[in-house]
Amino acid sequence: MISTTPPAISVTDLRKSYPLPGAGWGFGSQTAKQHVALDGITFELRQGERLAYLGPNGAGKTTMIRCLSGRTQADSGTIELMGQRVQRSSPRHMLGLVPQEIALYVDLTTRENLFAFGRFYGLRGSELQRQVEWALQWTGLADRGDELVGTFSGGMKRRINLACGVLHEPEVLLLDEPSVGVDPQSRERIFVMLDQLSDRGTSILLTTHHLDEAESQCDRIVIADHGRVVAAGTFEELLQQTIGIDRVVRIQLDQPLRGEGNEPFATTGLALTVRPGESTVTAKVSEIAVGLPRLIEAVGAADYCVVDVEVQSPTLHHVFLHLTGRELRD
Repeated sequence: MISTTPPAISVTDLRKSYPLPGAGWGFGSQTAKQHVALDGITFELRQGERLAYLGPNGAGKTTMIRCLSGRTQADSGTIELMGQRVQRSSPRHMLGLVPQEIALYVDLTTRENLFAFGRFYGLRGSELQRQVEWALQWTGLADRGDELVGTFSGGMKRRINLACGVLHEPEVLLLDEPSVGVDPQSRERIFVMLDQLSDRGTSILLTTHHLDEAESQCDRIVIADHGRVVAAGTFEELLQQTIGIDRVVRIQLDQPLRGEGNEPFATTGLALTVRPGESTVTAKVSEIAVGLPRLIEAVGAADYCVVDVEVQSPTLHHVFLHLTGRELRD
């Protein structure tokens, strides 16, 4: 059955360019030189989903967040929020935004910050009080509510920053690098907080430089490069579309390989890398329980001994390099 539920966010052919710094008007030219940040981006965030939006530096991730939140107007293309097309002046009360930069008043206490941001979102009276108390519990900072935010660690500030963006209980949340610059314990706490938002149905779009976060914490992944979407899907779907699901097996031998090449291992039926003079056999294996014993048996039959075995599963890092040719921070 085809779902009739509209996506939480639908982006179609979104384009945005900026004049290059210092770019003047060329002789006889009608336009200044432009940097293309978004070059026809199309993707969707499904309701209740957690979606990672990835790309190397300069791929347009922050520009995308700014367009979705209304802070920047796209040159062309459409954005729909919960099935309704939005314009620059459209209200986005159902949307929450947590920017990459910490947006807190460091000379106010945790509680004062929460009250200030709650009022920005239109909360008043008992509703505001209730949401502030909820946020203090949610962040695990109920005992630090009357302390100045400026004295807190980066991880604590990140948690408060996140709470300030969801006090009005948005249906859709945009997170730009929610765990940047925090320690592993704080990262874990932040994703526990996000799990609780997901449990109540919040749709979440996040950018991150941590590929392990995208792989383990998100339902689907969008990879963008040079302002375009180059792939989208679950981690398993991205593997199938790009490098495949085969594992790489490396067997360290007790002596260098002789000059027979692949001949001693031909019966395995595996794709092998064998270089005479080296002491490693590398194979791609689709079913590890079948392929690995077959390879070890062939090694023994060729009068070699196994010193070590390494099995490497494909990761999102391999997929990302395959698609973009760059590291995430390049």
